[in-house]
Amino acid sequence: MTTEESAAPDTEFDLEFFWDPVCPFAWITSRWVEEVAAQTAMRVDWRFISLRLLNKDKDYATEFPPEYERGHTAGLRFLRVAAAVRHELGRQPMGALVKAFGESYWDLTPQQAAERDIRSFLSTPDHAAQVLAAAGVPESYAVSVDDNSWDVELEAETELALSRTGRDVGTPILTHRPGTPQELSFFGPVISRVPDPVDAVKLWESVTTLAAFPGFAEMKRSLREAPQLGITGAISDAPKFEDWKGGHRAGHLASDK
Repeated sequence: MTTEESAAPDTEFDLEFFWDPVCPFAWITSRWVEEVAAQTAMRVDWRFISLRLLNKDKDYATEFPPEYERGHTAGLRFLRVAAAVRHELGRQPMGALVKAFGESYWDLTPQQAAERDIRSFLSTPDHAAQVLAAAGVPESYAVSVDDNSWDVELEAETELALSRTGRDVGTPILTHRPGTPQELSFFGPVISRVPDPVDAVKLWESVTTLAAFPGFAEMKRSLREAPQLGITGAISDAPKFEDWKGGHRAGHLASDK
């Protein structure tokens, strides 16, 4: 499979999901999309968008909270592995890789994350090998974490996603009905929890109906509930609300104050 073939839309799929593994909202949204797919037989093509490459010209020291550069770099490293797998094995293993990476990180408890020193372990060859094994993919692909030759393809796919939505967005980016006259793309939706199965399809139908209206541009609020993730210890029946600014919690940068 050539770079051009792997980056091209495939009308075999109903949805293209552009994913960075270290984006918490991409993880939550991916679990919702999987539930919708299970109920509707929607076919999902898991594609790549790299926050590290998207922000390559930014000054991480002043424009992001302190931990973001390490996190974004870890995302890029694992996307190299995913790109190598897709190049040789095709699209079929991608959903399993998305799930296995998320469970290896986002679903940990704070205690498990501390015991494993997960921030230092994330996207190392050993971590990548564990994710690959959990996804049923040969562990030999783990060496690709350090192979920056894949960055050309990852950047091209990132730019493809942004060409569909504009640049003032984050992750995930979704394209519904790719390659058809009904194709529509949008950033998000950014949700802080996975809807229960009863509400999952209803929410999906609402989102795609709204996004399909030609005059629709944006619906947003910066005050949101804390992302319901195991690793943050924030899962609660009564989650606290936080104010977000520019993709991070307000107050995490000196310029926020």
